[in-house]
Amino acid sequence: MPDSVTPDPSVPDRLASGSAGPDPAASDRVDPDLVDAARIAAAHDRIRPYVVRTPLLELGDSGVILKAENLQPSGAFKLRGASNSMLNLDVDQRRRGVVAHSSGNHAIAVAHVGRSLGIRTVVVMPSDAPQAKIDRTRDLGAVVELVAPDSSARTARARELAESDGLVAVEPYDSELVLAATATISTEILEDLPAAQTDPPVIYVPVSGGGLAGGVALGAKLRDPRVRVVGVEPELAADALASRQAGRRVAFSGEQMRRTLADGLRVQQVGAVTWPYLQTYLDDIVTVTEQEMLDAMRRIALEAWLVAEPSGAVSVAAALAGRGRVASASQGTSTGQGTSAARGTSRGRVGSGGQRVSASQRAVAIVTGGNVDPGLFADVLAGRLHG
Repeated sequence: MPDSVTPDPSVPDRLASGSAGPDPAASDRVDPDLVDAARIAAAHDRIRPYVVRTPLLELGDSGVILKAENLQPSGAFKLRGASNSMLNLDVDQRRRGVVAHSSGNHAIAVAHVGRSLGIRTVVVMPSDAPQAKIDRTRDLGAVVELVAPDSSARTARARELAESDGLVAVEPYDSELVLAATATISTEILEDLPAAQTDPPVIYVPVSGGGLAGGVALGAKLRDPRVRVVGVEPELAADALASRQAGRRVAFSGEQMRRTLADGLRVQQVGAVTWPYLQTYLDDIVTVTEQEMLDAMRRIALEAWLVAEPSGAVSVAAALAGRGRVASASQGTSTGQGTSAARGTSRGRVGSGGQRVSASQRAVAIVTGGNVDPGLFADVLAGRLHG
């Protein structure tokens, strides 16, 4: 590991302070061009010693290509954002220690980076988080505090700890540092696709708080505006889709979000920082059923020999169903620009006015994580669990 890294000079003070997240009122002030190609390239260079350049793998004969982020050392894509955020801390901030809130994968990633850099780590997690994620976070040396299941409860508790104990917040999704880091996934996908691939791909990416989907969409559009990026949510926890349809951020209750098995996609509202990126660069949002998600987990295991958690399989489920592969007539050729009202927002295929994507356009689905409870995974493989 390198002894020093070059911090991002564009990091705003609010992200390097002790606050546990951005100003909620910042949604009207965020410029979706703040994270540019130069910041993405710098983030890629910065995190390279700490993350894996994950492979592209064929899912049997389905025609779907998997970007296997579940093969990161922490078991999920979250290692990219946690690395970029924590490598930007100065000496005093590292001495103070960090606090994070997470349903699991960000917790593991922050603990992993904290151990590598020698930074004290405190993580606030929901009491209903998978035990495997809680145990792994603790095994990596983090102090874990469990709170009520709602994402709002862990956000509030992390903010309290930052203020009372002087800890520096490591934001799980609502940060330009996270957006720049997750955009590197698109860089790798577009660089690693076979040279014979002439048509730009359709990239399927889960949507939760928006740090992953916003970054992937941004990174893809900056490299090739023809790339189509489709966000995917469980239909039981589709707050981003509701936000897209309303043209504003919509919050779901914790009770609503807990209906899905996809524990990593239970954030109750997309972020204030990430929302403009989702509006500007994401082409579509589609949903999948719980059964489609479980079926995708099983296919990933049996045909690609990979372990995917429910949250990591939603993108594959949508790709296998062919959702989002039709651009609406009002949208025309995708450029990543325009308002959400002009884009498809329904589950399944857009209506009869749509234009079909070229049959040679490959689908790339990001398998975001594999930190799944062993018992749940065994039930999925055996066909004992049904959505």
